[in-house]
Formats: sequence, structure tokens, C-alpha cells
Amino acid sequence: METPFIYGRLAKTDNFTNRAKERSQLANNFIGLINTVIISPRRWGKTSLVRTVADELQQKRKDIIVCHVDIFNCKTEEQFLKNYSNAVLLATHSAWEDFISAAKKYLGRFVPTIAFSDSAQTYELSFGVDFKENRLSINEILDLPQRIAKDKKKKVAVCIDEFQNINNYEDSLAFQRVLRSHWQLHDRVCYCLYGSKRHLLMNIFNDADMPFYKFGDVFFLQKIIREDWVKFITKRFESTGKTISEELSGQIADAMQNHPYYTQQYSQQVWLRTKKICKAEILSEALEAIMFQMSLLFANILDGLTARQSAFLKAIVFGEQNFSSKKVLKKYDLGTSANIKNLKKTLLEKDIIDILPHKNIVLQDPVFELWLKREVF
Repeated sequence: METPFIYGRLAKTDNFTNRAKERSQLANNFIGLINTVIISPRRWGKTSLVRTVADELQQKRKDIIVCHVDIFNCKTEEQFLKNYSNAVLLATHSAWEDFISAAKKYLGRFVPTIAFSDSAQTYELSFGVDFKENRLSINEILDLPQRIAKDKKKKVAVCIDEFQNINNYEDSLAFQRVLRSHWQLHDRVCYCLYGSKRHLLMNIFNDADMPFYKFGDVFFLQKIIREDWVKFITKRFESTGKTISEELSGQIADAMQNHPYYTQQYSQQVWLRTKKICKAEILSEALEAIMFQMSLLFANILDGLTARQSAFLKAIVFGEQNFSSKKVLKKYDLGTSANIKNLKKTLLEKDIIDILPHKNIVLQDPVFELWLKREVF
């Protein structure tokens, strides 16, 4: 029997949990060609949301093509442009012959070569062109979805995952200006930009001095609410002939602070240990197993922190927020109030903490927080 809970990979169809409001809004943005920026901490389900909306929309509408570009492994502008052009052509020309024709039609003068893999049934472009020396090639590739959309008389939504990686390019600011200068002129294409580094995305889209400031509709993705988790968990248990009460389903969501990844993982571990009817002791066993599984990773994270950084985590775990007060500085040995800014910055960059819109500081990982409470502090 397959597990009814999914984590660590895309959650689609029955495995996807609610988010009805966000799905509707994102779908309407695609239909209305409104650029969208999705910002949230890691493992909150951004990619699953985008993929789910794309699949649902393309089943209902024949006038919209959704293109997915993953730039996680793109370390340079050249790699970005290659992935971008490949993804756009693959999404808009699914057949092998159409792909070849489109490559020749739109990118022929760059002498692209096309590699085909029989085993994977995939194909992709490579270019015999130096992008740094030929700025015109950048312009034409960035306008590729607009040209194809016009020719096909369709709308195109280009979704780019791990968009924060453009921060690492040689001249990131100049490249961002080029992207914005092209994309803002496209009237048959919209762009959905998101990634797994919330603080870097905030720098790109929330800074008035950056090229992508006010680029489009910004989603600050929220956690799935407890009520929806309770319904989802109980329903998924029932779909496999097992039973869990709403009370215990709520306890799972509460322990994981409604965190999408960990709520699914905890639910799975509880489900695996349940023969027919879930009991409270099963939740305890499952939670112990998860923390034991993660303990080595958590210990390594803690070993990589300074004494002051660890003390700052301790203050967060015990609910402090006024970190610059004399009482808190003394209680947790944080030094002077001038240290607090650097501590926040470092732990934010390490993706250990997150600063919520109301300036509340929390740990990104609820299981790490539980482990710190029980095993360290």
C-alpha cells in the first residue's frame, strides 16, 4: 500500500493540501498575464503550488502554455539562458520534429545543436555562441516566449524556480536590469518567480533600489491553517482504510507548527505505525523516530555555530523577542545590543531563522526547535 503522505518531492492531485485561495489567485494571474512573485521560507510548498495550478489550468484552458524553468544549477548568465531557452521551446513544442523546427526558426543564427537521449526520451539545445560577446543573442533569447506566444496566438506563463540564484552571477545587477527591461514589455507573457531562499528573494523584490522592485503581484505564502490539516490528515488516513481522530490530527499539525513538509512527514510516520486505529502513543513514537533520524544533522548545525549564535537560538526557542533589552542580553549572554543585528543576519543567511512580516523571529525548522528544547536547552 502506497503512503498517502508526500514530502521531499512535489505534492500533486490528492497529495496536495488545500490552498484554494492561493490556487485561485495564481490561476487568475496566469490567465490575466499578471507577473507573480512567491516568497516564503523553505519547504512551504511553493513549487507544488505552482505545478498544481499549472496542471489544472492547462487541463481547462487551451489558450495558455505554462513553462517551468529550474535554475538551481545555473551558476552563470550563459547557463541561465540555455536553461531558459530549452524550457520555453520544450513547453511550446512538445514533439521532437516541432522542437527542431522551432530551434531553427527562432534561434537558427546562433547555430544551436540538439542532443537527444533515447533512454530518457529527452532533448535539449546547446549553443555555439559566446553570450558575453554577442549581446543581441541575449535579447533574442529573452524575447523568445513573447515571439512564440504571438506566433501561436496563445498566452505563455514562464515559471522560474530558484530565482534567487541570479544573485550569484558575475554582474547580477546588470543582468537583472536586462531581464526586467525585456520582460516588462511582453504583452502575451507573464512571469512567476520564486525560490527557496526567502531573504535573498526579499532583497531582489522588496528593495526599492533593485530592478525587480514592484515587478508584479507579491505572494507572501502563509502556512496551511490547522483546520485544513486536520481535514487533510483524517481524509488521507480514511482513504487507506485507517482511522485517526480529529484531535490527534490536530496534534500532528500543532507539533509541526503547520509546517507543510514536516506535517506531511510526521503524518506519514504516524500512518506507517498505525494498523487500523491511531492512538496517542503512536504519535509519541513517530515524533521520537523523526527527531532521532534528524539528530545528527541538527548536531552538525549546532557545532557550526558560535557560542553567541547558539545563545541567540536559545533565546528564540524560549520565546524572547526584545533581544536588545538588558535583561535578555544578560540572561542569554548575548553581549551588547550591537551584536543582535549581526546575529540575526548570520542566522538568516544560514537559513536557520526567519523574520516574519511583524518582525517576529522564529526558527525555520520546527523539528530542530523541538530537538533544541528537549536535547540541548
